[in-house]
Amino acid sequence: MTAETRIRCFVDFERDGKQVAHLQLPHSSNVSAYGWIGIPICVVRNGSGPTLYLGGGNHGDEYEGQITLARLIRELDPGQIQGRLIILPAANLPAALAGQRCSPLDDGNLNRSFPGDPDGRPTAAIAHFIESVLLPLCDAALDLHSGGKTLEYLPSALVRERPGDPLAAAKLAALEAFGAPIGYLVSDAREDRTLTAAADRVGIVAVGTELGGAGTVTLETLKVARRGVRNMLAHFGLIERAAGEDAGGATRLMQVAGAQHYVHAPCAGLFEPAFELGDEVLPGQPAGWIHFVDDPAAAAVEVPFAGAGTVICKRPILRVERGDCLGHLATDFAG
Repeated sequence: MTAETRIRCFVDFERDGKQVAHLQLPHSSNVSAYGWIGIPICVVRNGSGPTLYLGGGNHGDEYEGQITLARLIRELDPGQIQGRLIILPAANLPAALAGQRCSPLDDGNLNRSFPGDPDGRPTAAIAHFIESVLLPLCDAALDLHSGGKTLEYLPSALVRERPGDPLAAAKLAALEAFGAPIGYLVSDAREDRTLTAAADRVGIVAVGTELGGAGTVTLETLKVARRGVRNMLAHFGLIERAAGEDAGGATRLMQVAGAQHYVHAPCAGLFEPAFELGDEVLPGQPAGWIHFVDDPAAAAVEVPFAGAGTVICKRPILRVERGDCLGHLATDFAG
């Protein structure tokens, strides 16, 4: 296996101005023997200064990031910043074009593929390029997500928490600076396949988001995304904020600390929820019931919450299979 990427990149990261191009990921298929996948990339540079990675379309059915970054690429004048932006508006392009969480080429989930493999399938090769080529050029990263088709979130930003993290204070400051209504810390250190985990390995601050979901966007989630991107540009020193500019309200700091914060379906059926986003719940409280509409005389299965907290995420699709996530909680961050 080679340690070098096979993805061809035709932008000059040291050139001032705006460059929009396509990364060329070689892909031989039944319909294109010597083809490549063209992943859009934009580099905006103006003199010396910090470098910020902006990513959308890590999951193809999450749209706030794709829309916000496509608009930013068209509208941003290089003279408006001091430093450099590296923008991937549709990082897993095959998934984005299909409107799917995972790539239709290899069923690859980009946010479970880091550090990637330069000789692997397309999704693994994209992950490797981001972690080994792009992130080392950066001082910080923002990876814009939402819940996609199968989850819906209260608009939130998040950072990865790990024991003895030298970036802990900087992450917390960036989380608050993004300006989402909720900012939470994820403490499952075992999950090391995400872009935020890749940023930890590279040694840079990374903020993720969960801006909405249910397979769509709202005016509010787009507003949080656009404002959050601008807040990150200001926080990391690429722009100066105008007097009186709306930076959003105070962020409620929370944490998602473990399995007790998640609710999963114990069996297949039709889920009747007993909660809404924003509800405060207690252990043992019913999250809902699973009905068997093909056998309506069979008793419904009650699904309880395992922990206490605020509901920040729920599944909008009521037909469930065993193991589907029905929702999850967060609790206020104690510091």
